[in-house]
Amino acid sequence: MSHSNDQSFGDDGHLNGIFDQLDVPEDVRRRLAQAQQTVQINIPIRMDDGALQFFPAWRIRYDDTRGPGKGGIRFHPDVSSEEVTALSFWMTIKCAVVDLPFGGAKGGVRVDPKALSRLELERLSRGYIRAFHDLIGPNSDIPAPDVNTNDTIMGWMADEFAQIERRQVPATITGKPLGLGGSRGRTAATGRGALQVLDLWAERRGKTPEELRVAVQGFGNAGYHFARLARERGYRIVALSDSQGAIHAADGLDPDPIWRHKHKNRELKGMVYCDESICQEADVEQLTNDELLAMDVDVLVLAALEDAVTEQNAATVNAATILEIANGPVSNEADDQLAKRGVEVLPDVLVNAGGVIVSHLEWVQNRIGDTWSEDEVNRRLTERLAREAAACFDRAEEDNITLRTAAYTQAIGRIAEAMTQQGTQGYFNHHQG
Repeated sequence: MSHSNDQSFGDDGHLNGIFDQLDVPEDVRRRLAQAQQTVQINIPIRMDDGALQFFPAWRIRYDDTRGPGKGGIRFHPDVSSEEVTALSFWMTIKCAVVDLPFGGAKGGVRVDPKALSRLELERLSRGYIRAFHDLIGPNSDIPAPDVNTNDTIMGWMADEFAQIERRQVPATITGKPLGLGGSRGRTAATGRGALQVLDLWAERRGKTPEELRVAVQGFGNAGYHFARLARERGYRIVALSDSQGAIHAADGLDPDPIWRHKHKNRELKGMVYCDESICQEADVEQLTNDELLAMDVDVLVLAALEDAVTEQNAATVNAATILEIANGPVSNEADDQLAKRGVEVLPDVLVNAGGVIVSHLEWVQNRIGDTWSEDEVNRRLTERLAREAAACFDRAEEDNITLRTAAYTQAIGRIAEAMTQQGTQGYFNHHQG
């Protein structure tokens, strides 16, 4: 459900339908129609050659009615205010879908991080925290990794925050390295949660993993861990892609050696970003990304960026089911087209919630001064996601609506309840509401 070109969500017909169904007060509609706080700062960075460059950066808190803002920071050449706003809105929905005590936020820097040296990347990461220090914190807004950011970058950011504060505040940022207060299980959490939702879908459709062929677009952290765990479960991973192209093998691919091959330069040179493509794999068929999206498979996994499937290419999708691991990989128009064709879409706000669930667990561990085993973290992740995903599936089946509509209904119902309990126009006019 892509909103990447619109910063206002009040005129979204899909949301209005949910508002009407839930009989949401006008106050709630107005509060959810725009971001609560939008801040842009141009971050000055001294480059290795002595030149001074400025990088536009954003931190947007969409809504914090249910708790502190929560959301990642992405480094990408195409980052914009509109994109970060949409992502912060989705975070608001996602946290409410799985009943976390968080609101939604997001951050971004318009930069090609692969063009930076390691020292420049560290300066930019620390510069982001200096710029937005007054807006973030464990009780106000808690950043995490997103596209092109990772645990190393989160460690730099957490350290910069601690230096400014002159004290350790590890709960300010999640997705940190283990030695700096990170949580076990965080790295694989998004992929693990996505697989859990797919397993629940398959079980309810009477399908076994062994009979399902899966193509995965996007071979970053989430896509890799999903593919690795799905193969272990018995799914046949027949295609994988990264930004440079795709590979296919009808008998199935083993993601582990492909991941090691892709990242061998990073291991050897200590770089933050790998230079290899999965297209350099031998003994596989090479495909374009467009060809992967059009493959005749049982499940198409979208784990790259938003708007991978739009009204321009939706008709070429041949998969019976789409699993959204990326944020907003199917546009509004494409979502409508796919629904009319009977293609089932398992939505991002539920599917990729494993990451923020374990970020919450990291935040809790930091606040109570404890660390849990990976088994304990995975148990808590599985327990929460099983409960909330089952509620979404039940609602979709009982009301004969899409799983996306069911997830949004579950989330907005919780957000509306919290907002209503703060008082509405009807309450202050002595009317019920």
